[in-house]
Amino acid sequence: MPPESAHPHGATKSGDIVRLEYDLWAEGGGRTELVDTTHQEVAQEAKVQVPDGQKWGPRPHLIGGEYFPGGIEASLVGLKVGDDVEREFAPADAFGERDSNLIELFSMHEIQRLPEMRREDAHLDLGTVLTIEGRRGRVVTLTAARVRVDFNPPYAGRKVRAKFKVVDRITEPAEQVRALLELQYGRGSEFHVEANDKTITLTVPDRSKFDISWMAAKPRVIDRLRTQLHPQTIRIVEEYVTPAEKKDDAAKAKPAGEEKEPSHESHRGKAAKGESKDEPSKPSHHEGKSHAPPKDEPPSEKDA
Repeated sequence: MPPESAHPHGATKSGDIVRLEYDLWAEGGGRTELVDTTHQEVAQEAKVQVPDGQKWGPRPHLIGGEYFPGGIEASLVGLKVGDDVEREFAPADAFGERDSNLIELFSMHEIQRLPEMRREDAHLDLGTVLTIEGRRGRVVTLTAARVRVDFNPPYAGRKVRAKFKVVDRITEPAEQVRALLELQYGRGSEFHVEANDKTITLTVPDRSKFDISWMAAKPRVIDRLRTQLHPQTIRIVEEYVTPAEKKDDAAKAKPAGEEKEPSHESHRGKAAKGESKDEPSKPSHHEGKSHAPPKDEPPSEKDA
């Protein structure tokens, strides 16, 4: 991987990996909506719902990448680290103009056959997002027999106002790897990363090993690492360690048939010991009177 030659506090250029703060609003139709922000107080003021576990503060960003629309990305080239910048973008430079051909009509029967509408918690209403033939669209009109879906981007046809601040440039190789992981998948801080001039090694965290999102993102991560950092080798390591078995757990798991049964002699010994302790000894059949009557003793009147 080639060393970073740009000055950490100089102007940004395409391909730089930076930490970026920003606020984006979409304006049009007499309303202003918050598109995205790195500031918690801005989100709270706009009263927008945020996902659980949302992290606030500067985010990793690849200048000239694909996170923002092309016109917005291009405006980030040449920004100086530490400067606050506010800019406005026409619809064509932001999320594009609205295209009436991207508003389509479907029968209710077609909509009800979609995978997301077969779930138990499925709900169809204005604004519901549907995926139809690989395209995502929002329901804009709804009747008992017909559903109209708008496949335009959510903020198409609206002007965008934005504030940006490049906090710093990320130049250390391992941190660049984490930043690209964060951009392509997330949870970059949970990966163990080693990076040198020729090899990048990623150790996958436990909760990502069986994550479908990670499996889908892995090819994108590898491609981005190759094109951005140019390593000779990329290693993806998944470790599966068998936990040591505790003694208590081992005893509980032992089959009942393996328990040693006491011998008959032990039972007799314990019984004899119990009898001698709790009850007076009884004469044996060889001691005292015999239960059978003597041979020369005449039978009793009862027997007669």
